[in-house]
Amino acid sequence: MTPDEMLGRLLYRDGLMLVIDKPAGLSVHRGPKGGDSLEDYFDVLRFGLPRMPALAHRLDKDTSGCLVLGRHRKALALLGKLFKNGKIGKTYWAVVEGGPVEDEGRIDIPLSKLDENRGWWMKPDPAGKPSSTVWKVMGRGDGKTWLALEPLTGRTHQLRVHCAEMGFPILGDAIYGSAPRAGGPPLHLHAREVVVPISKNKPPVVTTAPAPEHMREMLKACGWTGDDRPHGEEPA
Repeated sequence: MTPDEMLGRLLYRDGLMLVIDKPAGLSVHRGPKGGDSLEDYFDVLRFGLPRMPALAHRLDKDTSGCLVLGRHRKALALLGKLFKNGKIGKTYWAVVEGGPVEDEGRIDIPLSKLDENRGWWMKPDPAGKPSSTVWKVMGRGDGKTWLALEPLTGRTHQLRVHCAEMGFPILGDAIYGSAPRAGGPPLHLHAREVVVPISKNKPPVVTTAPAPEHMREMLKACGWTGDDRPHGEEPA
């Protein structure tokens, strides 16, 4: 990724945080095996500060969309507290195989790690950590459903496991869904909007990321009109 490409993904900026549009297929940080990662390109996002911004949370490698960065240590501590306490609103768009009969609902399925050798893979577990997701149907078509998903808890792979367990796995999910490990469609999961109450005396910052190219065909098949005006403006 070139510096200009990274700057082109900047959705919002103020003195405390940045929100960028993460591309699908790139890990947010370097794993134990090394390799390219998104944070390798954060230097161009310093905007005069001595340190690079740092991740306030994470998105899966194959998930695109709104990613929040803290610009300095104090900001990171504040953002970390907001995320931990569930104060930050997150809305994801997903295209799922099949879909629910109802138009909206809530999923409450506790989750735990599959096993220690599977890293981040998760499984439904009555003895696991409470995990809740609110969903709403945005459109249907071509045997697929376009959902807006709001995770009320922040478990790893929560949306992917919840959708799969409900019988409508996310399109392109090779771990929890029916997609092949190679040669299948990319994961159709996008962090569409994030709402961050970063300042006590101002309205929350609402930032929206445009639908990624790899999801547009299926979104349109489900009724999306293609009207996609991202915003990430500092509130007045």
